[in-house]
Amino acid sequence: MPTFFEVVSPGFLTTVQDSGRFGYRSIGMPVTGALDQYSYKVANLLVGNDENAACLEITLLGPTLKVHGSAVIALTGALFQATLNEQLLPQWQAVEVKENDIITISGAKVGARGYLAVAGGFDVPMVMGSRSTYIGGKIGGFQGRPLQRGDKLEIGSPSKEPSQHVGKLIPIEYVPKYVINADNDIITLRVIMGPQDDYFSKKAVQNFLNSTYIITAESDRMGYRLEGERVEHISKNHTQIISDGIPLGAVQIPGDGMPIIMLADGQTTGGYPKIATVCTADLPLLAQGKPGDKVQFMAISMEEAVYLLKEQEDRLHKLRLVLSPNASATAKHLRVAVDKRYFDVWVEER
Repeated sequence: MPTFFEVVSPGFLTTVQDSGRFGYRSIGMPVTGALDQYSYKVANLLVGNDENAACLEITLLGPTLKVHGSAVIALTGALFQATLNEQLLPQWQAVEVKENDIITISGAKVGARGYLAVAGGFDVPMVMGSRSTYIGGKIGGFQGRPLQRGDKLEIGSPSKEPSQHVGKLIPIEYVPKYVINADNDIITLRVIMGPQDDYFSKKAVQNFLNSTYIITAESDRMGYRLEGERVEHISKNHTQIISDGIPLGAVQIPGDGMPIIMLADGQTTGGYPKIATVCTADLPLLAQGKPGDKVQFMAISMEEAVYLLKEQEDRLHKLRLVLSPNASATAKHLRVAVDKRYFDVWVEER
């Protein structure tokens, strides 16, 4: 009988996601996929999967899962209160689970989204070359929707022997800073200005770059709505444009002057002017923002954005080497203080 996970409790919003659905934006299909691509890929690397294997994306409050069979899992991303059979489940580490084990992922204490990978990946149908859930279109993932109680998620066949990865960890420098430094309460997003920054006065652009915004409750996988200093258009004639393409991370400014940052499930075209675009390397950091968190913007050049993305890809390449079955490491753990409570983060000491 194939291994599967039974959903005892689905959590706030748990969906199957992979690297995304590419090549269909011309017909209005969003890219979808994991919002924090870094944490998602690291989770897959830890269990020996292809980096594009399907994982669970967990938002704010995670699920409770019952294991049928045996498997190797890894939980990355936000710092959750997570247990395996009521014992601490270490994050950023490959862990073995067995028949009737109970995985419980409670509230996120730092960050907003976690990624649960399993060796072999979650075996859901491919739709347009991806297993990602697009909730708006009701396609992909598990029946095109978030998980519900009673769902049974089948696990694919691992391409490598899973036991080779049990206990694998990553070096501390590869754990995102939001996990280690819980006191950093402002998310600084580096942006490339344009393409319609000329629809705003120089003063409005400076206000945009020098202000602190708050992520509102009206934020989801489509986009983050912010509130704060109004970004004034040059005139009423500049509040809209002829609809054009919207890249991931585009910062739209509608008529009310409040920024909207477009994300993976957002529409492919739109008619609001885009004052800037968040660089790709910072999208994982944005994905860990939750309602009430503060956001600031910092302008950088296109060349700097390309360098940052290359730097991120280099880190993933080094992790592939560190997490290969032949790599050896010793375990070390940190006690991370969050809201006067302590959580364990396992890291690799080399």
